[in-house]
Amino acid sequence: MSDRLHDEIRRRRTFAIISHPDAGKTTLTEKLLLYGGAIHLAGSVKARRAQRHATSDWMAMEQERGISVTSSVLHFDYDGFRVNLLDTPGHQDFSEDTYRTLVAADAAVMLLDNRKGVEEQTRKLFEVCKLRRTPVFTLVNKCDRPGEDPFQLLDDVERDLGVSCYPITWPITDAGRFLGVYDRVRDRILLFESSGDHGASQVRTRELGLADPETDELLGPSVAERLREEIELLDVAGTDFDREGVSEGRVSPTFFGSALTNFGIEPFLHSFLELAPAPPPREARPEPIAPERGSFTGFVFKIQANLDPKHRDRIAFLRVCSGRFEAGLQVKNHRSGDTVRLSQPQSFIARDRQAVEEAWPGDVVGIHDRGALRIGDTLYHGDPVEYGGIPRFSPEHFAKVGVEDPLRRKHLDNGLRQLSEEGAAQVFYAESIAGPAPMVGAVGPLQFDVLLHRLEHEYGVRARLERLPYTSARWVEGPEREIARVAAGYDRTLVEDSKGQPLILFQTEWSLQRTIEKERDVLHFHSAAP
Repeated sequence: MSDRLHDEIRRRRTFAIISHPDAGKTTLTEKLLLYGGAIHLAGSVKARRAQRHATSDWMAMEQERGISVTSSVLHFDYDGFRVNLLDTPGHQDFSEDTYRTLVAADAAVMLLDNRKGVEEQTRKLFEVCKLRRTPVFTLVNKCDRPGEDPFQLLDDVERDLGVSCYPITWPITDAGRFLGVYDRVRDRILLFESSGDHGASQVRTRELGLADPETDELLGPSVAERLREEIELLDVAGTDFDREGVSEGRVSPTFFGSALTNFGIEPFLHSFLELAPAPPPREARPEPIAPERGSFTGFVFKIQANLDPKHRDRIAFLRVCSGRFEAGLQVKNHRSGDTVRLSQPQSFIARDRQAVEEAWPGDVVGIHDRGALRIGDTLYHGDPVEYGGIPRFSPEHFAKVGVEDPLRRKHLDNGLRQLSEEGAAQVFYAESIAGPAPMVGAVGPLQFDVLLHRLEHEYGVRARLERLPYTSARWVEGPEREIARVAAGYDRTLVEDSKGQPLILFQTEWSLQRTIEKERDVLHFHSAAP
C-alpha cells in the first residue's frame, strides 16, 4: 500500500445527518460549510427565504416549500480532514432516499431539537444505523432557546434508543440564555460572543478554565457553581468514554449547540472529526474489501437526472470504497458485465461543480451516465467484487398515472423510467385492454407532488394521478399460477415492477398479514425487492 493512499484514507470523514423535520438539519449543513470554508456567508433560516436558499437545496420545489426532498453531496476541507457530507432529505416522505444515503456513509450525526428530543423520524433512521452498526454522534440543537433539562434529555435518548450518551460538550445557560459550552475533553469553557449578524459569520470564542477566577466574574457566581456541580455529576455518575463502543454504535458522543447562532458548532465539528471513523472495510462478495486494497472499487448509491435542466444530464453518485479513482478510468459493472469509462467525474456543492481528477476511499464522485448504471451497481477495476445491493422499500401510497395529451405518452413513459431508475418513485404496470397501464408507488404522498412537478418541468408532460386504495405491497415469489390465484382475491391486485418482477398490492394491513400467513407454504413475500 502506498503512503499516499494510506494518508488519504486516514484523513477522510464521510457522514450523513439524520433528524426529524424542522430539527434544523439544513441550517446545520450550511453552518458546517461556513466553518469548512466552502461558503463565506450563511443566511439564517428566516433570512434564507428572503435572500437565498440553503446551499444543498437546489431543486425548485425545495426552494418554494423550504424543505429538503433530495440528497446532495457536499465536501470541504477542515483542519487537515477531507469532509464528505452526504446531505439527506429531512422530510419523512423521502426516507427511502435517506436509507440509501446511509449505506454510503461511515458515520451519522443525529440532530435533536432541545425541546423535543427523539422524534419518530429520527427513531426510524437511528434503527437503520443500528442495524448497520454505524457510529452515531448526537448534536442537541436549538440551545439558544429554553429547552428540556439536558440530563433529562440524555436520559430520554438512552431509554428510547438503547444507546449510551457521552457528553463531549455541555451547555452553559443563564435564565434561558445560551452562553457557551464546557469542553470535557479539553477541560475548557468556551464562551461565545454574538456577531450580531444572525449567524451569517463565525462566532468569536473566549476560552477559560473551570477553576479560573475569571469564570465566576464572567458567568456570575451562581451559574459558575451550577456548572461545576453539573460537570462533577457527569464525571461521577456518567458512563466512561468508550472509543470501541463509539465505533460499534453502542456509545454516542453528544454535543450541545445552536446551528442558528453558530454557538457550539465549531467545537462539535472539531471533536467529531477527531472521533469519527476513517473509511472502514466494507462487506462484499467474495470477501470484505479494505479501503487499502490497491485496485479501485465503488458502488452507485444515488442517481439524479436533470441536475442541470439545460443539459438534460444524468449523474450517478459513486462512493469510492478502495484504491485510487482516476478520471477516465475503465471499470467493470458487476451487474451487467459491461466495461464503463468513468468520464467527466465531478464533485458538487449543490449545483456548483468542479472537475475531479482523482478521488480516494470515502469520497463521492458524480459520473455522467447515459442510462447504463443503476442504484446499487458495483464498479471495480481488477479482480471481480460485488457489494451488497441497496434495497427498494415497499411503498404505502399508490396512484394510476394518466396524461392529458395521448401524443405525450412516450414522453411520460420515458420520464417515469428515468425517475424510477433514480429512485424518485417506484413504477408498476398492470395489464389492461390498452396494454400495460403505469402506476406509481411512494413511501409518502409528497413524492407524488414532486413526481408531477418534475414530469412537467423536466419532461414536458402534464400528468394526472388517480389515487388508489392500496396501502401495502409485497414482492412475491412462487409458481405463476399460484401468484395469479392469490392476486385474484378481494381487495388486492397484481402488478409488475420495472424489472418485470410481480407484486401484489393490498388495501389493508389485515388482508396482507392474513394472506402471508395462509399462503406461506406456497408463496414467499418480500417487503423489499428480492
